[in-house]
Amino acid sequence: MTYDPPIEEMAFLMEEVTGSAATLAGAGLDGETLRALLGEAGNLCADVIAPLDHPADLEPSRLEAGEVVCSPGWRDAYRHWREAGLNGVSLPQAWGGMGLPQIVGTASMEMLTSASMAFSTLPVLTQGMVEALARHAGPDLQAWALPKLVSGEWSGAMALTEPQAGSDLGAIRTRAVQAADGSYSVTGSKIFITFGEHDLTDNILHLVLARLPDAPEGSRGISLFLVPKWLEENGQRKRNAILCTGLEKKLGIRASPTCSLTYDGAKGFMVGSPHQGLPAMFTMMNRARLATGMQGVALAERATQQATAYARDRRQGRGLDGEVSAALVRHPDVARMLMIMRALTDAGRAIAYLAAAEIDRAETSAEASARADLLTPIVKAHLSQTGVDVTSLGIQVFGGAGYIEETGMAQLWRDARIAPIYEGTNGIQAIDLVMRKLPREDGAVVLGLIAALREEMAALGAGAADEALGDWRQATSLLLDPGMSEEQGLAVASPYLRLAGLALGGTLLRRRAHRASMLIAAGDASPLHAGRVAAADFYEANIAPETAALLRIVRSGAASVIGAVRAFGGETALV
Repeated sequence: MTYDPPIEEMAFLMEEVTGSAATLAGAGLDGETLRALLGEAGNLCADVIAPLDHPADLEPSRLEAGEVVCSPGWRDAYRHWREAGLNGVSLPQAWGGMGLPQIVGTASMEMLTSASMAFSTLPVLTQGMVEALARHAGPDLQAWALPKLVSGEWSGAMALTEPQAGSDLGAIRTRAVQAADGSYSVTGSKIFITFGEHDLTDNILHLVLARLPDAPEGSRGISLFLVPKWLEENGQRKRNAILCTGLEKKLGIRASPTCSLTYDGAKGFMVGSPHQGLPAMFTMMNRARLATGMQGVALAERATQQATAYARDRRQGRGLDGEVSAALVRHPDVARMLMIMRALTDAGRAIAYLAAAEIDRAETSAEASARADLLTPIVKAHLSQTGVDVTSLGIQVFGGAGYIEETGMAQLWRDARIAPIYEGTNGIQAIDLVMRKLPREDGAVVLGLIAALREEMAALGAGAADEALGDWRQATSLLLDPGMSEEQGLAVASPYLRLAGLALGGTLLRRRAHRASMLIAAGDASPLHAGRVAAADFYEANIAPETAALLRIVRSGAASVIGAVRAFGGETALV
């Protein structure tokens, strides 16, 4: 499967849609420099990494005597990625990174993920670890670990989950006991640890959640520890007491090693303060959640490219104009599916890039920081589901050819399916949005964002986009109403999140279309502009109307969900 990085679309969003022009200028990135940087990353992803994706799915990582051997070609591909400096695009210059805006790093990671989602999970985790250590680790630990992590010589893994504790981190049992030298002895088992063991880097650093002997019960008794695979003691390299006991056989991203690990008194170092491990870990997890949403967009982009190319070449049946053996794109239902794929993908990218832009602005703006927090669960949940929906439609466009593995479409769907599950399930993201993010400042953050977007759409005469925003506003008011109970809010949290994602996506597509129309009027004849206008029109006519139905669910759907909960917990058998 080929991949064509959408460099111009990425640059257009940064320059015209997300309000990042000043941020880019401050980083010394004019249009030419930005496109050159993205082009370098795109060429590596398209020419070196993408060709390895499907073969790696067929020949995934394997476990040999406690050591993981990654798929053929991955070591060289990772070396190319690291030597190009792409691991540190948005990481701090103080530790060897480029220090470029987050939105630029988001674009580079999108391209890497489109090329191979399985491969991309390693840099995502490493970059998240850098942010966690930069915020919470002591200076000695930072000086030892961060330069190697930023360069990509070392990699990071996030060791949270245990067999008895999935999303309920308060139930973890891994223990840590302080040693005489101030380090800690970590003992316990972890599962579902992505790249917890592999052969691509010289060392693997694990961020491990564990309990101290005096820890209180629940999530308030969790501390965070940095546990390296390899230690340096008295000038000697020594293997730490970490053992990979198994690799999961997965539906998708088969080539990325998902490990079961045992820590048998492994030497580790505390990150942050005792019993404050979750806030420190969430620094890494929040970055991973944004990256997870971007994974949905990245796979949606590749699926859309593949399905469109196939539908243009494949001829079958009589076309709308009577053409015999017409190309699939000449059939209305196929054209409808392709436009859904393109519109959802473009809307998702715009949402993700907006969140990245808000993170960039958050360095100097509390308002932007609040908006970034609000957008994080929407990005993770709505865009990861977009990846599943779009890759599934891609299979449908291919028909029977999509259902067999040889075309690669089935792999894209299989890879996408994990994203709504890991890094906090999409249901958890919806709960976070409704129970934590909406009530902040008595709803001022979300209501202020909606109001600003409605004002913008009204000025453009964008009635359909404004109507969807109105549905979002009404749904938000219902959830902020003191009369809405907690259980009612939980019951409709997921529909509310989808409503927010659909309304926001349509608004950003209309903003993008407006900018494109202005350029067309100024004499810019790029066909990309016409496509941007068409995508916004299609979205408003065929996708945005779903917000009205979702508003009805938020208004009146809670009672039936609560009834089902009580029935399942009692004697009534509903299914």
